[in-house]
Amino acid sequence: MPDRSATFRACDDATLIAMARAIVARADEPWPLATMAARFGLSPSAFQRRFVALIGLSPKALQDAARLGRLKSALKAGSTVTDAILEAGFGSTSRVYGEAQRSLGMTLSAYRDGAPGETIHWAARETSLGWLTMAATARGVCFAQFSDSADSLRAELGREFPKATLLASKADVPLDAWIDALDAHLSRSAPAPELPLDLRGTAFQMRVWRFLQGIPLGETRSYADVAAGIGAPKATRAVGTACGANRLAVLVPCHRVLRGDGALGGYRWGLERKRALLAAERAPHP
Repeated sequence: MPDRSATFRACDDATLIAMARAIVARADEPWPLATMAARFGLSPSAFQRRFVALIGLSPKALQDAARLGRLKSALKAGSTVTDAILEAGFGSTSRVYGEAQRSLGMTLSAYRDGAPGETIHWAARETSLGWLTMAATARGVCFAQFSDSADSLRAELGREFPKATLLASKADVPLDAWIDALDAHLSRSAPAPELPLDLRGTAFQMRVWRFLQGIPLGETRSYADVAAGIGAPKATRAVGTACGANRLAVLVPCHRVLRGDGALGGYRWGLERKRALLAAERAPHP
């Protein structure tokens, strides 16, 4: 009978990180949870809890995310959908389509082709925080970003969806009202709008972004708080990376996440904007 306490001590952070890197590097190989757990003399559930607490994802979710990354790269490189699925290590096509489409926000063939046939409406406003461009698919807002130049944001939108049909918003498109509502929130302290969102990210990013949406107006959380809140208390650095990857300014309120010492930390659209957003949200509202 193995000494489980001694074995568990050997299952340290460095060892788990090395295993996580191996899973990503060899995502096409089988990684049975029971086999990995047995290497440390742990039950599968105990091993998975420890792995998730550090990495932020289960071994299977990490492997799936790595495979999805390979799938996206193969599609962008011009592989057929079937070849890309096999190159990514999925082995068969039957289990790929639903999960991949949810993560990409579109079909595999549409992603490969740069979203042809997908219509995205966009609008821009000059707000108290600079130019804000918002864009939406039929599912909801997929892009909301700040810049000092509307042209730079329009170019960024084009890079995100290179073959989609990008249309300036018209009066009969809901996006126009949505961006007006967000502009009113930013410029005149109106209530924050609740809009349909078309979130596109990895499984871990989606967990972080969903948690951020639950942080109440006027409150903040630390990166460690967010990591603990999604059940991955040691994944604070990964939480910071997910915040930085957020494409929906204010609507997914990554500005409400601070460093553990209360410092602002980073912000994709500049610390002055982050400081201004927090000050406005903490101010008394009529």
